[in-house]
Amino acid sequence: MSIVVTGATGQLGRHVVEALLERNVPAGDIVATGRSIEKLADFAAQGVDVRAIDYADAASVAAALQGARRVLLISGSEVGQRVEQHRTVIEVAKAEGVELLAYTSIANADTTGMKLAAEHKETEAILRESGVPFVLLRNGWYLENYTEQLPGTLAQGAIAGSAGDGKVSGAARADYAHAAVAVLVAEGQAGKVYELGGDEAFTMADLAAEITAATGKDISYNNLPAEDYAGLLKGVGVPEAFAEILADSDLGIARGDLLVSTGDLRTLIGRPATSLAQAVRSAAASA
Repeated sequence: MSIVVTGATGQLGRHVVEALLERNVPAGDIVATGRSIEKLADFAAQGVDVRAIDYADAASVAAALQGARRVLLISGSEVGQRVEQHRTVIEVAKAEGVELLAYTSIANADTTGMKLAAEHKETEAILRESGVPFVLLRNGWYLENYTEQLPGTLAQGAIAGSAGDGKVSGAARADYAHAAVAVLVAEGQAGKVYELGGDEAFTMADLAAEITAATGKDISYNNLPAEDYAGLLKGVGVPEAFAEILADSDLGIARGDLLVSTGDLRTLIGRPATSLAQAVRSAAASA
């Protein structure tokens, strides 16, 4: 059974391939794809089939999905272009007759008002109309969204945002990867929708407190109007359009758009999800 992982050169995709190998899926049954396949040399050395793919190039998508039975479509990173890129992959998957396509969407995609969710909603609609058997992996926020910013947070002495007292159900990338693998290797997944998030939701004030506890440096959370937060991000070099999306996402957190209480992630991975405290302590230890 051939399992194709798109975007395997990205952080989530690498975790997925590693998790497939950990589950003893034969390396020869795994197809790891990405734009820069030199980044996949370590997987190729283990016998994984490595293929180039560019979502914007239908020919490369066709070559990457040739012989695929199951496909993990990891959402593209180019905001504004993702719908047509995803459509290309879905159309090729249909032509190839794949038995299951798993798509990494966003938490609460059908109800959230976040701008970042718009392309996920459109992709889900395309999947429903395509006739391709599919399963939705609606991933919540990555804990790494915060822990990877730890050096800057410590330098500034504060976290800024517009999330108010809203809670987010974050989990580690590796958790979401193991959940994806559990779905890819299981039977009877077509038509299922998984809302995925960590076991314990947290506020930005909680995040600040965890960083304080882990590092001994007093960190506060400064809640700002969305316009001010977007302006702050632009001031440190974040492109304007993306800065506005990040500020809007914080408003989504304030509304509860990224709060997940299904327990789906814990059930799929068979263990508790990585906690905020664990992630912060690990990041602090390596900072």
